[in-house]
Amino acid sequence: MGLFKMLGKVLDKKVSGQKGKTQPQKQSAKLRPVSLEAIKQMLRNVQDVQYKPIRTPEGLVTLIYYQSFVDTTVLHDMVVNPILRHQETVIHAAEKLEKDDLSHVMNLITTGYTVIYLHKPNLFYALETFSAESRPIQQTQTESTVIGPQDSFTESMETNLSLIKRRITNADLKNIDYILGTETNTKVSVLYIEHLVNKEDLDCITKKITETDYDGFLDISVLKQLIEDHPLSPFPQYNMTVRPDMAMQYLLDGRIVVLMDNSQSVIICPTSFFELFVPTEDYYNRWMTATLLRSLRFFGFFVTIILTPTYISALTYHPELLPFELLLNLQESRNRVPFPPVIEVLFIELVIEILREAGSRMPTKIGQTIGIVGGIVIGTAAVEAGLISNMLVVLVAISALLSFLPSNFLMSNTSRFIRYVFILSAGMFGLYGQMIALAWLFIHLLNLTSLGKPYLAPGIPRKWTDLLDSVIRLPVGVLRFKKGISTVKRNRVSPLDEE
Repeated sequence: MGLFKMLGKVLDKKVSGQKGKTQPQKQSAKLRPVSLEAIKQMLRNVQDVQYKPIRTPEGLVTLIYYQSFVDTTVLHDMVVNPILRHQETVIHAAEKLEKDDLSHVMNLITTGYTVIYLHKPNLFYALETFSAESRPIQQTQTESTVIGPQDSFTESMETNLSLIKRRITNADLKNIDYILGTETNTKVSVLYIEHLVNKEDLDCITKKITETDYDGFLDISVLKQLIEDHPLSPFPQYNMTVRPDMAMQYLLDGRIVVLMDNSQSVIICPTSFFELFVPTEDYYNRWMTATLLRSLRFFGFFVTIILTPTYISALTYHPELLPFELLLNLQESRNRVPFPPVIEVLFIELVIEILREAGSRMPTKIGQTIGIVGGIVIGTAAVEAGLISNMLVVLVAISALLSFLPSNFLMSNTSRFIRYVFILSAGMFGLYGQMIALAWLFIHLLNLTSLGKPYLAPGIPRKWTDLLDSVIRLPVGVLRFKKGISTVKRNRVSPLDEE
Protein backbone atom coordinates (compact mmCIF):
# COMPACT_ATOMS: atom_id res chain seq x y z
CA MET A 1 0.00 0.00 0.00
CA GLY A 2 2.91 2.37 0.74
CA LEU A 3 4.38 1.73 -2.71
CA PHE A 4 1.01 2.58 -4.34
CA LYS A 5 0.82 5.87 -2.42
CA MET A 6 4.39 6.77 -3.39
CA LEU A 7 3.67 6.07 -7.07
CA GLY A 8 0.50 8.15 -6.83
CA LYS A 9 2.48 11.13 -5.50
CA VAL A 10 4.98 10.78 -8.34
CA LEU A 11 2.13 10.77 -10.90
CA ASP A 12 0.61 13.87 -9.30
CA LYS A 13 3.95 15.70 -9.52
CA LYS A 14 4.31 14.79 -13.18
CA VAL A 15 0.80 16.03 -13.99
CA SER A 16 1.32 19.30 -12.12
CA GLY A 17 4.65 19.78 -13.86
CA GLN A 18 3.05 19.25 -17.27
CA LYS A 19 0.33 21.79 -16.47
CA GLY A 20 2.93 24.41 -15.68
CA LYS A 21 4.59 23.85 -19.05
CA THR A 22 1.53 23.81 -21.28
CA GLN A 23 -0.40 26.73 -19.80
CA PRO A 24 1.84 29.53 -21.21
CA GLN A 25 1.61 28.00 -24.70
CA LYS A 26 -2.20 28.07 -24.60
CA GLN A 27 -2.15 31.68 -23.40
CA SER A 28 0.14 32.80 -26.22
CA ALA A 29 -2.10 31.14 -28.84
CA LYS A 30 -5.13 33.06 -27.62
CA LEU A 31 -3.37 36.40 -28.10
CA ARG A 32 -2.81 35.89 -31.83
CA PRO A 33 -4.98 38.17 -34.01
CA VAL A 34 -7.57 36.65 -36.34
CA SER A 35 -7.18 37.13 -40.07
CA LEU A 36 -7.83 35.13 -43.23
CA GLU A 37 -4.09 34.77 -43.79
CA ALA A 38 -3.55 33.52 -40.21
CA ILE A 39 -6.33 30.92 -40.64
CA LYS A 40 -4.82 29.72 -43.92
CA GLN A 41 -1.43 29.50 -42.28
CA MET A 42 -2.81 27.41 -39.39
CA LEU A 43 -4.70 25.14 -41.82
CA ARG A 44 -1.92 24.69 -44.34
CA ASN A 45 -1.58 21.19 -45.77
CA VAL A 46 -5.15 20.45 -44.70
CA GLN A 47 -6.81 19.35 -47.91
CA ASP A 48 -10.19 19.00 -46.25
CA VAL A 49 -10.65 22.71 -45.51
CA GLN A 50 -12.65 24.77 -47.98
CA TYR A 51 -12.49 28.53 -48.67
CA LYS A 52 -15.63 29.47 -50.59
CA PRO A 53 -15.79 33.12 -51.81
CA ILE A 54 -19.26 34.58 -52.39
CA ARG A 55 -20.06 37.91 -54.08
CA THR A 56 -22.93 39.67 -52.34
CA PRO A 57 -24.43 43.15 -52.72
CA GLU A 58 -22.77 44.12 -49.42
CA GLY A 59 -19.32 42.91 -50.54
CA LEU A 60 -17.11 39.82 -50.68
CA VAL A 61 -17.77 37.04 -48.17
CA THR A 62 -15.55 33.98 -47.61
CA LEU A 63 -16.88 30.81 -46.00
CA ILE A 64 -14.34 28.62 -44.19
CA TYR A 65 -15.35 25.08 -43.23
CA TYR A 66 -14.30 21.43 -43.17
CA GLN A 67 -15.81 19.55 -46.10
CA SER A 68 -16.00 16.28 -44.12
CA PHE A 69 -18.02 17.96 -41.35
CA VAL A 70 -20.51 19.91 -43.44
CA ASP A 71 -23.05 18.55 -45.90
CA THR A 72 -23.24 20.61 -49.10
CA THR A 73 -27.04 20.80 -49.02
CA VAL A 74 -27.05 21.97 -45.40
CA LEU A 75 -24.40 24.59 -46.18
CA HIS A 76 -26.39 26.03 -49.07
CA ASP A 77 -29.68 26.03 -47.15
CA MET A 78 -28.30 27.52 -43.93
CA VAL A 79 -25.56 29.87 -45.16
CA VAL A 80 -25.09 30.40 -48.90
CA ASN A 81 -28.68 31.08 -50.00
CA PRO A 82 -29.56 33.29 -46.99
CA ILE A 83 -26.38 35.34 -47.49
CA LEU A 84 -27.19 35.92 -51.15
CA ARG A 85 -30.75 37.00 -50.28
CA HIS A 86 -30.32 38.91 -47.05
CA GLN A 87 -26.91 38.97 -45.38
CA GLU A 88 -28.12 40.63 -42.18
CA THR A 89 -30.40 37.67 -41.37
CA VAL A 90 -27.45 35.26 -41.27
CA ILE A 91 -25.25 37.67 -39.31
CA HIS A 92 -27.86 38.10 -36.59
CA ALA A 93 -28.18 34.32 -36.23
CA ALA A 94 -24.41 33.73 -36.14
CA GLU A 95 -21.89 34.19 -33.33
CA LYS A 96 -19.60 37.19 -33.63
CA LEU A 97 -15.96 36.23 -33.06
CA GLU A 98 -13.29 38.22 -31.27
CA LYS A 99 -10.45 39.48 -33.47
CA ASP A 100 -7.71 38.50 -31.00
CA ASP A 101 -8.75 34.89 -30.24
CA LEU A 102 -7.37 32.79 -33.07
CA SER A 103 -7.42 29.56 -31.03
CA HIS A 104 -11.19 29.88 -30.51
CA VAL A 105 -11.76 30.40 -34.24
CA MET A 106 -9.63 27.35 -35.08
CA ASN A 107 -11.50 25.26 -32.51
CA LEU A 108 -14.84 26.22 -34.10
CA ILE A 109 -13.67 25.29 -37.59
CA THR A 110 -12.29 21.92 -36.46
CA THR A 111 -15.54 21.06 -34.65
CA GLY A 112 -17.91 21.55 -37.57
CA TYR A 113 -18.70 25.27 -37.57
CA THR A 114 -18.63 27.44 -40.69
CA VAL A 115 -16.72 30.69 -40.22
CA ILE A 116 -18.11 33.62 -42.21
CA TYR A 117 -15.55 36.32 -43.05
CA LEU A 118 -16.90 39.69 -44.19
CA HIS A 119 -14.04 41.33 -46.09
CA LYS A 120 -15.29 44.92 -46.16
CA PRO A 121 -15.96 45.42 -42.41
CA ASN A 122 -13.23 42.83 -41.58
CA LEU A 123 -15.48 40.84 -39.24
CA PHE A 124 -15.70 37.13 -38.46
CA TYR A 125 -18.84 35.17 -37.57
CA ALA A 126 -19.46 31.49 -36.87
CA LEU A 127 -22.52 29.35 -37.56
CA GLU A 128 -22.93 25.71 -36.49
CA THR A 129 -23.37 23.60 -39.61
CA PHE A 130 -22.06 20.24 -38.41
CA SER A 131 -23.91 17.57 -40.40
CA ALA A 132 -21.55 14.60 -40.54
CA GLU A 133 -22.99 11.09 -40.45
CA SER A 134 -23.38 9.47 -37.03
CA ARG A 135 -24.39 6.03 -35.86
CA PRO A 136 -28.14 5.63 -35.25
CA ILE A 137 -29.56 4.58 -31.88
CA GLN A 138 -29.38 0.82 -31.59
CA GLN A 139 -29.80 -1.94 -29.03
CA THR A 140 -26.81 -2.47 -26.78
CA GLN A 141 -24.83 -5.70 -27.09
CA THR A 142 -22.95 -5.36 -23.80
CA GLU A 143 -25.81 -4.58 -21.35
CA SER A 144 -28.75 -6.23 -23.05
CA THR A 145 -31.94 -6.87 -21.09
CA VAL A 146 -35.15 -8.80 -21.73
CA ILE A 147 -37.39 -6.33 -19.87
CA GLY A 148 -37.22 -2.56 -20.17
CA PRO A 149 -36.04 -0.06 -22.81
CA GLN A 150 -33.76 -1.37 -25.55
CA ASP A 151 -32.08 1.86 -26.72
CA SER A 152 -28.46 2.69 -25.93
CA PHE A 153 -26.09 5.62 -26.14
CA THR A 154 -24.16 6.41 -29.31
CA GLU A 155 -20.87 8.20 -29.98
CA SER A 156 -22.70 11.53 -30.42
CA MET A 157 -22.89 13.49 -27.17
CA GLU A 158 -25.86 15.54 -28.43
CA THR A 159 -27.78 12.33 -29.08
CA ASN A 160 -26.89 10.98 -25.65
CA LEU A 161 -28.04 14.20 -23.98
CA SER A 162 -31.36 13.99 -25.80
CA LEU A 163 -31.86 10.36 -24.68
CA ILE A 164 -31.52 11.43 -21.04
CA LYS A 165 -33.41 14.72 -21.25
CA ARG A 166 -36.44 13.19 -22.90
CA ARG A 167 -36.66 10.85 -19.88
CA ILE A 168 -36.18 13.62 -17.30
CA THR A 169 -38.27 16.55 -18.49
CA ASN A 170 -37.22 18.80 -15.65
CA ALA A 171 -35.58 22.22 -15.80
CA ASP A 172 -33.46 21.24 -12.78
CA LEU A 173 -31.53 18.78 -14.95
CA LYS A 174 -28.36 20.77 -15.60
CA ASN A 175 -25.30 20.10 -17.71
CA ILE A 176 -21.94 21.89 -17.71
CA ASP A 177 -19.63 21.50 -20.71
CA TYR A 178 -15.83 21.37 -20.68
CA ILE A 179 -13.15 21.04 -23.35
CA LEU A 180 -10.42 18.49 -22.53
CA GLY A 181 -7.37 17.21 -24.37
CA THR A 182 -4.55 19.57 -25.30
CA GLU A 183 -4.51 18.15 -28.84
CA THR A 184 -8.01 16.76 -29.43
CA ASN A 185 -10.18 19.43 -27.70
CA THR A 186 -12.74 16.81 -26.72
CA LYS A 187 -16.08 17.99 -25.39
CA VAL A 188 -17.20 16.67 -21.99
CA SER A 189 -20.52 17.32 -20.26
CA VAL A 190 -21.38 16.91 -16.57
CA LEU A 191 -25.07 16.18 -15.84
CA TYR A 192 -26.84 16.50 -12.51
CA ILE A 193 -30.22 17.39 -10.99
CA GLU A 194 -29.70 20.68 -9.21
CA HIS A 195 -32.04 20.20 -6.25
CA LEU A 196 -30.70 16.69 -5.55
CA VAL A 197 -26.96 16.72 -6.21
CA ASN A 198 -24.56 17.23 -3.34
CA LYS A 199 -22.59 20.45 -3.86
CA GLU A 200 -19.37 18.94 -2.50
CA ASP A 201 -19.57 16.03 -4.93
CA LEU A 202 -20.20 18.41 -7.83
CA ASP A 203 -17.29 20.64 -6.88
CA CYS A 204 -15.03 17.61 -6.46
CA ILE A 205 -15.78 16.09 -9.88
CA THR A 206 -15.57 19.45 -11.69
CA LYS A 207 -12.22 20.14 -10.03
CA LYS A 208 -10.89 16.74 -11.08
CA ILE A 209 -12.06 17.28 -14.67
CA THR A 210 -10.75 20.83 -15.01
CA GLU A 211 -7.36 19.86 -13.57
CA THR A 212 -6.98 16.94 -15.98
CA ASP A 213 -4.13 17.54 -18.40
CA TYR A 214 -3.89 14.94 -21.16
CA ASP A 215 -3.08 15.02 -24.87
CA GLY A 216 -6.16 13.25 -26.22
CA PHE A 217 -9.03 11.05 -25.08
CA LEU A 218 -9.80 7.98 -27.14
CA ASP A 219 -12.75 7.11 -24.90
CA ILE A 220 -14.33 8.23 -21.65
CA SER A 221 -12.71 5.25 -19.91
CA VAL A 222 -9.38 7.11 -20.22
CA LEU A 223 -10.87 10.08 -18.39
CA LYS A 224 -12.28 7.73 -15.75
CA GLN A 225 -8.82 6.42 -14.96
CA LEU A 226 -7.44 9.95 -14.64
CA ILE A 227 -10.08 11.23 -12.20
CA GLU A 228 -10.38 8.18 -9.92
CA ASP A 229 -9.48 8.62 -6.26
CA HIS A 230 -7.13 5.61 -6.38
CA PRO A 231 -5.83 5.19 -9.97
CA LEU A 232 -3.44 2.36 -8.99
CA SER A 233 -6.21 0.12 -7.65
CA PRO A 234 -7.43 -2.79 -9.81
CA PHE A 235 -11.05 -1.97 -8.87
CA PRO A 236 -13.10 0.51 -10.94
CA GLN A 237 -14.22 3.34 -8.66
CA TYR A 238 -16.83 4.76 -11.03
CA ASN A 239 -19.59 2.90 -12.78
CA MET A 240 -19.93 3.02 -16.56
CA THR A 241 -22.98 2.28 -18.67
CA VAL A 242 -24.31 2.57 -22.21
CA ARG A 243 -27.97 2.51 -21.10
CA PRO A 244 -29.93 5.79 -20.81
CA ASP A 245 -32.37 4.29 -18.30
CA MET A 246 -29.52 3.38 -15.95
CA ALA A 247 -28.05 6.89 -16.21
CA MET A 248 -31.51 8.31 -15.49
CA GLN A 249 -31.92 6.10 -12.42
CA TYR A 250 -28.67 7.33 -10.87
CA LEU A 251 -29.45 10.96 -11.71
CA LEU A 252 -32.71 10.61 -9.80
CA ASP A 253 -30.66 9.25 -6.90
CA GLY A 254 -28.62 12.46 -6.79
CA ARG A 255 -25.57 11.15 -8.64
CA ILE A 256 -23.47 12.85 -11.31
CA VAL A 257 -23.25 11.56 -14.89
CA VAL A 258 -20.32 12.50 -17.14
CA LEU A 259 -20.60 12.24 -20.94
CA MET A 260 -17.89 12.60 -23.57
CA ASP A 261 -18.19 13.25 -27.27
CA ASN A 262 -17.16 10.30 -29.48
CA SER A 263 -17.72 7.87 -26.60
CA GLN A 264 -20.69 5.55 -26.16
CA SER A 265 -20.30 5.01 -22.42
CA VAL A 266 -21.02 7.47 -19.60
CA ILE A 267 -19.49 7.69 -16.13
CA ILE A 268 -21.64 7.54 -12.98
CA CYS A 269 -20.20 8.89 -9.74
CA PRO A 270 -19.96 8.30 -6.89
CA THR A 271 -20.32 4.50 -7.05
CA SER A 272 -20.15 1.74 -4.48
CA PHE A 273 -18.69 -1.74 -4.79
CA PHE A 274 -22.14 -3.36 -4.57
CA GLU A 275 -23.61 -1.25 -7.38
CA LEU A 276 -21.13 -2.72 -9.86
CA PHE A 277 -23.08 -6.00 -9.57
CA VAL A 278 -26.51 -4.43 -10.15
CA PRO A 279 -27.86 -4.01 -13.70
CA THR A 280 -30.96 -1.93 -14.43
CA GLU A 281 -32.96 -5.08 -15.19
CA ASP A 282 -33.01 -5.87 -11.46
CA TYR A 283 -35.53 -3.06 -11.00
CA TYR A 284 -37.74 -4.43 -13.77
CA ASN A 285 -37.87 -7.93 -12.24
CA ARG A 286 -39.84 -9.05 -9.21
CA TRP A 287 -37.97 -8.37 -5.99
CA MET A 288 -37.45 -12.07 -5.18
CA THR A 289 -35.96 -12.79 -8.61
CA ALA A 290 -33.77 -9.68 -8.42
CA THR A 291 -32.50 -10.67 -4.97
CA LEU A 292 -31.63 -14.18 -6.17
CA LEU A 293 -29.73 -12.88 -9.20
CA ARG A 294 -27.89 -10.26 -7.14
CA SER A 295 -26.81 -12.88 -4.64
CA LEU A 296 -25.49 -15.07 -7.46
CA ARG A 297 -23.46 -12.21 -8.92
CA PHE A 298 -22.09 -10.99 -5.62
CA PHE A 299 -21.13 -14.33 -4.11
CA GLY A 300 -20.03 -15.59 -7.53
CA PHE A 301 -17.33 -12.89 -7.50
CA PHE A 302 -15.81 -14.34 -4.32
CA VAL A 303 -16.25 -17.94 -5.48
CA THR A 304 -14.40 -17.28 -8.74
CA ILE A 305 -11.35 -15.88 -6.93
CA ILE A 306 -11.08 -18.69 -4.34
CA LEU A 307 -12.24 -21.83 -6.21
CA THR A 308 -9.04 -22.83 -8.02
CA PRO A 309 -6.77 -21.50 -5.20
CA THR A 310 -8.65 -23.80 -2.79
CA TYR A 311 -7.89 -26.71 -5.15
CA ILE A 312 -4.19 -25.84 -4.86
CA SER A 313 -4.31 -25.51 -1.07
CA ALA A 314 -6.18 -28.79 -0.59
CA LEU A 315 -3.86 -30.87 -2.77
CA THR A 316 -0.62 -29.23 -1.68
CA TYR A 317 -1.01 -28.49 2.02
CA HIS A 318 -4.41 -29.56 3.37
CA PRO A 319 -5.61 -32.88 1.88
CA GLU A 320 -7.62 -33.50 5.06
CA LEU A 321 -10.13 -30.89 3.89
CA LEU A 322 -11.45 -33.16 1.16
CA PRO A 323 -13.65 -36.26 1.59
CA PHE A 324 -11.61 -39.47 1.33
CA GLU A 325 -13.38 -40.68 -1.84
CA LEU A 326 -12.94 -37.34 -3.58
CA LEU A 327 -9.28 -37.25 -2.58
CA LEU A 328 -8.77 -40.72 -4.09
CA ASN A 329 -10.39 -39.60 -7.35
CA LEU A 330 -8.20 -36.49 -7.48
CA GLN A 331 -5.03 -38.45 -6.81
CA GLU A 332 -6.01 -40.96 -9.51
CA SER A 333 -6.63 -38.22 -12.08
CA ARG A 334 -3.30 -36.56 -11.18
CA ASN A 335 -1.18 -39.71 -11.39
CA ARG A 336 0.11 -38.69 -14.83
CA VAL A 337 0.42 -34.96 -14.12
CA PRO A 338 4.12 -34.12 -13.66
CA PHE A 339 3.57 -30.59 -12.32
CA PRO A 340 2.60 -29.36 -8.85
CA PRO A 341 -0.99 -28.09 -8.53
CA VAL A 342 0.00 -24.40 -8.69
CA ILE A 343 1.76 -24.85 -12.05
CA GLU A 344 -1.13 -26.97 -13.28
CA VAL A 345 -3.67 -24.26 -12.39
CA LEU A 346 -1.58 -21.43 -13.85
CA PHE A 347 -1.20 -23.35 -17.10
CA ILE A 348 -4.90 -23.96 -17.65
CA GLU A 349 -5.84 -20.43 -16.45
CA LEU A 350 -3.45 -18.88 -18.98
CA VAL A 351 -4.85 -21.10 -21.72
CA ILE A 352 -8.36 -19.89 -20.87
CA GLU A 353 -7.16 -16.27 -20.93
CA ILE A 354 -5.54 -16.79 -24.34
CA LEU A 355 -8.71 -18.34 -25.76
CA ARG A 356 -10.82 -15.51 -24.34
CA GLU A 357 -8.53 -12.81 -25.70
CA ALA A 358 -8.20 -14.46 -29.10
CA GLY A 359 -11.96 -14.93 -29.37
CA SER A 360 -12.66 -11.27 -28.51
CA ARG A 361 -10.27 -10.01 -31.20
CA MET A 362 -11.76 -12.11 -34.00
CA PRO A 363 -15.00 -11.65 -35.96
CA THR A 364 -18.04 -12.66 -33.93
CA LYS A 365 -18.81 -15.99 -35.60
CA ILE A 366 -15.17 -17.06 -35.76
CA GLY A 367 -14.54 -15.92 -32.18
CA GLN A 368 -17.43 -17.99 -30.81
CA THR A 369 -16.21 -21.04 -32.71
CA ILE A 370 -12.63 -20.58 -31.49
CA GLY A 371 -13.79 -20.16 -27.89
CA ILE A 372 -16.03 -23.24 -27.80
CA VAL A 373 -14.07 -25.62 -30.01
CA GLY A 374 -10.70 -24.43 -28.72
CA GLY A 375 -11.72 -24.90 -25.10
CA ILE A 376 -13.09 -28.40 -25.68
CA VAL A 377 -10.20 -29.57 -27.86
CA ILE A 378 -7.41 -28.10 -25.75
CA GLY A 379 -9.00 -29.21 -22.46
CA THR A 380 -9.53 -32.78 -23.68
CA ALA A 381 -6.06 -32.97 -25.20
CA ALA A 382 -4.43 -31.59 -22.04
CA VAL A 383 -6.19 -34.18 -19.86
CA GLU A 384 -5.24 -37.05 -22.19
CA ALA A 385 -1.66 -35.80 -22.35
CA GLY A 386 -1.43 -35.80 -18.56
CA LEU A 387 -0.88 -32.04 -18.24
CA ILE A 388 -3.95 -31.35 -16.08
CA SER A 389 -6.55 -33.35 -14.14
CA ASN A 390 -10.21 -33.85 -15.01
CA MET A 391 -11.38 -32.10 -11.84
CA LEU A 392 -9.35 -28.98 -12.59
CA VAL A 393 -11.00 -28.58 -16.02
CA VAL A 394 -14.39 -28.52 -14.31
CA LEU A 395 -13.27 -26.02 -11.65
CA VAL A 396 -11.64 -23.68 -14.17
CA ALA A 397 -14.71 -23.77 -16.40
CA ILE A 398 -16.96 -22.89 -13.45
CA SER A 399 -14.57 -20.14 -12.36
CA ALA A 400 -14.49 -18.67 -15.87
CA LEU A 401 -18.29 -18.61 -16.07
CA LEU A 402 -18.62 -16.98 -12.66
CA SER A 403 -16.22 -14.20 -13.68
CA PHE A 404 -18.79 -13.02 -16.25
CA LEU A 405 -21.62 -12.67 -13.71
CA PRO A 406 -20.92 -9.02 -12.68
CA SER A 407 -22.89 -6.61 -14.83
CA ASN A 408 -19.86 -4.31 -15.06
CA PHE A 409 -17.26 -5.62 -17.53
CA LEU A 410 -14.41 -3.86 -15.70
CA MET A 411 -15.33 -5.76 -12.52
CA SER A 412 -15.12 -9.01 -14.49
CA ASN A 413 -11.58 -8.10 -15.51
CA THR A 414 -10.77 -7.24 -11.90
CA SER A 415 -11.90 -10.66 -10.68
CA ARG A 416 -9.59 -12.31 -13.21
CA PHE A 417 -6.62 -10.30 -11.92
CA ILE A 418 -7.43 -10.87 -8.24
CA ARG A 419 -7.71 -14.62 -8.89
CA TYR A 420 -4.02 -14.79 -9.82
CA VAL A 421 -3.10 -13.11 -6.52
CA PHE A 422 -5.01 -15.82 -4.65
CA ILE A 423 -3.51 -18.60 -6.80
CA LEU A 424 0.06 -17.50 -6.01
CA SER A 425 -0.77 -17.04 -2.32
CA ALA A 426 -2.29 -20.52 -2.14
CA GLY A 427 0.69 -22.01 -3.96
CA MET A 428 3.12 -20.52 -1.44
CA PHE A 429 1.25 -20.80 1.88
CA GLY A 430 -1.94 -22.81 1.30
CA LEU A 431 -5.08 -21.73 3.16
CA TYR A 432 -2.98 -19.42 5.30
CA GLY A 433 -1.90 -17.61 2.14
CA GLN A 434 -5.50 -17.42 0.95
CA MET A 435 -6.55 -15.85 4.25
CA ILE A 436 -3.74 -13.29 3.94
CA ALA A 437 -4.87 -12.48 0.39
CA LEU A 438 -8.50 -12.23 1.53
CA ALA A 439 -7.50 -9.90 4.38
CA TRP A 440 -5.54 -7.76 1.91
CA LEU A 441 -8.56 -7.66 -0.37
CA PHE A 442 -10.94 -6.44 2.36
CA ILE A 443 -8.41 -3.92 3.69
CA HIS A 444 -7.91 -2.58 0.18
CA LEU A 445 -11.66 -2.30 -0.41
CA LEU A 446 -12.13 -0.54 2.94
CA ASN A 447 -9.50 2.03 2.01
CA LEU A 448 -11.02 2.78 -1.41
CA THR A 449 -13.29 5.75 -1.98
CA SER A 450 -15.38 6.95 -4.89
CA LEU A 451 -15.49 10.73 -5.03
CA GLY A 452 -14.56 10.69 -1.35
CA LYS A 453 -17.39 8.30 -0.40
CA PRO A 454 -16.79 4.81 1.12
CA TYR A 455 -16.43 2.26 -1.66
CA LEU A 456 -18.03 -0.50 0.42
CA ALA A 457 -21.31 1.34 1.00
CA PRO A 458 -23.82 0.02 2.02
CA GLY A 459 -21.52 -2.56 3.65
CA ILE A 460 -20.42 0.48 5.63
CA PRO A 461 -23.88 2.09 5.61
CA ARG A 462 -24.06 5.86 5.61
CA LYS A 463 -27.77 5.30 6.30
CA TRP A 464 -29.75 2.25 7.37
CA THR A 465 -32.05 2.72 4.39
CA ASP A 466 -29.16 1.73 2.11
CA LEU A 467 -29.69 -1.86 3.19
CA LEU A 468 -33.12 -1.85 1.51
CA ASP A 469 -31.40 -1.99 -1.88
CA SER A 470 -28.14 -3.88 -1.40
CA VAL A 471 -27.54 -7.62 -1.90
CA ILE A 472 -31.19 -8.10 -0.95
CA ARG A 473 -33.54 -5.90 -2.99
CA LEU A 474 -36.85 -5.22 -1.33
CA PRO A 475 -40.04 -4.42 -3.30
CA VAL A 476 -40.02 -1.22 -5.36
CA GLY A 477 -42.66 0.37 -3.14
CA VAL A 478 -40.18 0.29 -0.25
CA LEU A 479 -37.36 1.89 -2.22
CA ARG A 480 -38.46 5.48 -1.64
CA PHE A 481 -35.28 6.81 -0.08
CA LYS A 482 -32.14 8.05 -1.81
CA LYS A 483 -28.99 6.06 -1.16
CA GLY A 484 -26.63 7.42 1.43
CA ILE A 485 -23.66 7.45 -0.91
CA SER A 486 -25.36 10.15 -2.99
CA THR A 487 -25.78 12.48 0.06
CA VAL A 488 -28.59 14.33 -1.70
CA LYS A 489 -29.71 17.76 -0.52
CA ARG A 490 -33.41 16.90 -0.45
CA ASN A 491 -34.68 13.48 0.56
CA ARG A 492 -37.48 11.65 2.29
CA VAL A 493 -36.98 11.16 6.01
CA SER A 494 -36.94 7.55 7.17
CA PRO A 495 -37.91 6.54 10.71
CA LEU A 496 -34.72 4.45 10.81
CA ASP A 497 -32.60 7.57 10.35
CA GLU A 498 -34.38 9.75 12.88
CA GLU A 499 -32.43 10.41 15.99
